[in-house]
Amino acid sequence: MTEPGARETAGREAAGAEAAGREAAAICADLIRFDTVNRGEGVARPERPAAEHVAALLDEAGVPSTIVEAAPGRASVLARVPGSDPGHPAFLVHGHLDVVPADPSEWSVPPFSGEVRDGCVWGRGAVDMKGTLAMTLATVRWRLREGRRTRGDLVLAFLADEECTGDLGSRYVVREHRGFFEGCTEAISESGGFSVHAGGARVYPIATGERGTAWMRLTARGTAGHGSKPAPDNAVAEIAHAVSRLASHEWPVRLTPGVRALLDGLADALGTTIDHDRLDAEARRLGGAGRLFAGTIRNSANPTRLDAGYKINVVPGVATAQVDGRFLPGTREEFLATVDRLLGPRVTREFLNHEEAPTADPAGGTFTALAAALRAEDPAARPVPYVMAGGTDAKSFHGLGIASFGFAPLFLGPGLDYFGMFHGVDERVPLEGLAFGTRVLDRFLDTR
Repeated sequence: MTEPGARETAGREAAGAEAAGREAAAICADLIRFDTVNRGEGVARPERPAAEHVAALLDEAGVPSTIVEAAPGRASVLARVPGSDPGHPAFLVHGHLDVVPADPSEWSVPPFSGEVRDGCVWGRGAVDMKGTLAMTLATVRWRLREGRRTRGDLVLAFLADEECTGDLGSRYVVREHRGFFEGCTEAISESGGFSVHAGGARVYPIATGERGTAWMRLTARGTAGHGSKPAPDNAVAEIAHAVSRLASHEWPVRLTPGVRALLDGLADALGTTIDHDRLDAEARRLGGAGRLFAGTIRNSANPTRLDAGYKINVVPGVATAQVDGRFLPGTREEFLATVDRLLGPRVTREFLNHEEAPTADPAGGTFTALAAALRAEDPAARPVPYVMAGGTDAKSFHGLGIASFGFAPLFLGPGLDYFGMFHGVDERVPLEGLAFGTRVLDRFLDTR
């Protein structure tokens, strides 16, 4: 029999969790209404209004914060919540305020409305990643209202410019305000902790690494001349051939320790075997679970832009292309050597953005605590480590010796395509998922 005092405590905890879940949904909707679109290459809406809103929410909870700008309007919010034990390591939670563009004509709702419909908050950034920022803010405010603190300092960073290079966000704060992160060795951020329904199981991937970034500009040079005359060193033809060689190259499978850990975890969770010699076919067979490794078993180099010439009857002297290159941990030199061989001697390359592949420990105490927090809220949860195909601000903090785990916990119904929400049309996040995430984050922060 449960004692009356225990029942009252449980009732207060449940009421607090319910209120925090509602608050997370409201904060998410408000953040979506701030247009913080980042188109890259210096074309972006300022994050400053959203940053001021975040700072005000922290101030209401008694948390002083600092707004820093790398350029006019390109603002990030930094805060440090003192823990109960000054000698305990600090812990970082970071995320980004900017979002990618959205074409209103393609959406079912205005993408910056924050509309609540069909049990979801809709809008650009609902998943990537204003929903996660909302869960973080709601959880921190909930804990402070109840006088609960983490053991070590809790460091919060709400950042600009992640959807470009991070140069005006995470890179800037790491370079110019690194004192805020003193004592931090680990962190959590986006792209992990969400449910994937596969084979009757609910798998929750927790990111323990991501591929490195090698965004490159390729340049071919030739002799300019009249379009009607022979052009044996045509720069346009040279760049086209190089891009074709890159695009058609079949990159070999490279199983890193992080991907092997994911494959082992999926096989165990799904009660199946995964044939490492035919992973492309296995990814298709496993559906949603297969998407967790389909993009991280090899390097990639995708041409994304071509630029040359100014008139149809003029052979230009220069032609350029841009390539989004990604490489797995430990494969950088192999990747670049392959790129150079495919480009050939007449095409040069330069980095537009180059960042190493960060990793975190899937066998350590933090991963164990993240997995336990998920299981506490969903006893059927099967947490597994995974490596992200894309990149996050974790790369910047990796340079400070801070290992980031991708952990933005969400419970999702089987009909909602989480991966399709990223940069997709009709991005939305379930109210139930946000409430679940706040409870999971609260449980995890109890361990810090």
